[in-house]
Amino acid sequence: MLKKWKESEFFRKMKQVRVNRAVYLSAVIILLALSIVLAVTVATNRANKDTDTQPNDTTATDGEQTPGTDDTPGGNTGNNDQPTNNDAVPELALPVSGTLTKRHSVDTQVFSPTMNDYRVHLGIDIATAENAPVCAVADGTVAQIWEDPMMGWCIALSHSGDCVTVYKNLASTFAQGIEAGATVMQGQLLGSVGDTAMMEIAEEPHLHMEMTVSGLQVDPLEYFSAAVLSTLTEDDIYESELGK
Repeated sequence: MLKKWKESEFFRKMKQVRVNRAVYLSAVIILLALSIVLAVTVATNRANKDTDTQPNDTTATDGEQTPGTDDTPGGNTGNNDQPTNNDAVPELALPVSGTLTKRHSVDTQVFSPTMNDYRVHLGIDIATAENAPVCAVADGTVAQIWEDPMMGWCIALSHSGDCVTVYKNLASTFAQGIEAGATVMQGQLLGSVGDTAMMEIAEEPHLHMEMTVSGLQVDPLEYFSAAVLSTLTEDDIYESELGK
């Protein structure tokens, strides 16, 4: 009986040992699994961090030195005050050969033979032969072509520097390719002088030219060089009338 009890006690202890061993083994396996997961997570995070800190191709391209700029951090701050080609008002060439009969005048009123009164004159008039060729004074784009009830057929060209030149009293037929949106070069034929400006019909054939910069009326003569102006004669009668 005592022997049987001892055997039962022995088997009970052995069973308990097996259970404890299974528990310990499970705990060890769980700890190992957690360690592996933790190690993988750390390695992944480290790899992602290293990738984020490496410059990509786009950053390298954007950071390349642009020709004509300096090494100042934050961009080419040293040249910000220098005008670009798109900021400068172009130097003009004459749109037509002839005689200056009326200047740009916003302060002094001049006599209008057609209207038989004195009024301001927002452009310049260059007298020439009817059908004389009218050319673009600078490179630009045809912004608009229209028929004005008082100033006849007109063409507006847009140029660099927010500059617009307007040609009025034109003939109704324009040069080939001259249409809204077309690109023109300085000296390119636009059309010809006509007699379509009813407001100036009593005057000799002439081109009426106006100019704006940033939307404000300016004197076109201020944008011709001295050499260009030397080829333009001026009507003595107009000079004497202006001096009155």
